[in-house]
Amino acid sequence: MSDGQHPYIFEMPLKVRDYEVDSQGIVNNAHYLHYLEHTRHEFCETRGFTFRDMQAQGIDPVVTKIEIEYHAPLRLADTMTSKLWVERRGARFIFHQDIFTPADALAVAAKVSVVALQNGRPSRGDMLAAAIGL
Repeated sequence: MSDGQHPYIFEMPLKVRDYEVDSQGIVNNAHYLHYLEHTRHEFCETRGFTFRDMQAQGIDPVVTKIEIEYHAPLRLADTMTSKLWVERRGARFIFHQDIFTPADALAVAAKVSVVALQNGRPSRGDMLAAAIGL
C-alpha cells in the first residue's frame, strides 16, 4: 500500500472476466500477475513511453522479482482499481502495486523489481527513469 510518504502516481480500473475465475468463483492467483503487468504497461504508456518505443530504443525492462500478498478475493465481474507508485534503488525500479476490491478493500499488495537491459546488456536504467519521471 502507499506508505503515505509515497502517494500513488497512477491508477486504473480493471474488470474480472469469466475465464479468470476458478471453480470457487474467485480470481485464480496467477491472473493477478497479469493485472499487475497490464497496469505497469498502461502506466508507461501514459508517460509517453510504450514498450514498443522502449524496444525500438534497445531498452527492455525485465522483471527480476515479484513479492505478492493476497488479502481479499476478487470475483466474477468485479471492477477493481489497480494503483502504483515507483521508486528507484540503484539500477532497480521497484513498482509498489496494490489492487483494491469494488468496496475499496485491499485485495493484493505487490512489489515488483525491474531492471532495464539496454541493447541486451544490464544498464542503470537512466533512459527508463527519465521516461517514467524518476
